[in-house]
Amino acid sequence: MPAKFRGFPIDPEKLPRHIGIIMDGNGRWASKRGLNRTRGHRAGSQAVRAVVRTCRSIGIPYLTLFAFSAQNWGRPRDEVRALMDLLGEFIAKEWQEIMEKDIRVIHLGELRRVPPDVRGKFKDLMQATRANRSMTLALALSYGSREEITRATRNLCRRVQQGKLTAAQVDLNHLSSQLYTHGQPDPDLIIRTGGERRVSNFLLWQSAYAEYCFSAKLWPDFSGKDLLAAIADFQRRRRRFGLTDEQIQQKQSDE
Repeated sequence: MPAKFRGFPIDPEKLPRHIGIIMDGNGRWASKRGLNRTRGHRAGSQAVRAVVRTCRSIGIPYLTLFAFSAQNWGRPRDEVRALMDLLGEFIAKEWQEIMEKDIRVIHLGELRRVPPDVRGKFKDLMQATRANRSMTLALALSYGSREEITRATRNLCRRVQQGKLTAAQVDLNHLSSQLYTHGQPDPDLIIRTGGERRVSNFLLWQSAYAEYCFSAKLWPDFSGKDLLAAIADFQRRRRRFGLTDEQIQQKQSDE
């Protein structure tokens, strides 16, 4: 039965297993206040903290945050460096709480382009949390879904060339096994803040049956309550996965 979490009716039996968030609006948040974009990104880190804590408190097993896209490397150099420095600061500040909350941190994307100092801190955090099991926090950093699918396809082509697989054997499971998200459930709910209604090259393959929630709030203004509101809305939706209502009802009665 639904329980009240900060005033929102949340059914603990129907929680999304995996939530993905496109964190958009840091720059616009800063511009509206006459601040530089770095201040917006710094404010956005507070929203990250609030959302991670909320997910952990209600029992969301997987949370993926779109922190920095493969295309974001084209932004001004000073902004990119500031973002990387903020990531390093975030790791240092949140390390203890991440360990106390038993959160495993993993990475989606290509770390090669991340500055060595930040890359080292990130790898250390992932290593330190590898045995944590209460929640998995995936940071999509230097990530692009088209790039991910291209990489997966290249890996499968290599296996075919090596005679380990035939082209006729390649199926959905083979491709999924080559994605960064291998071993994780597909996202049930994807949230985008900032008022935009596009997916911006985020988890294209994995989100085939995800429910979307678009929030007008800029990311630094997005709170734990906003996340709960999105989850409550998600739980009111009827997910069919290509089936009819009658088929779903029959399946539920059989169970």
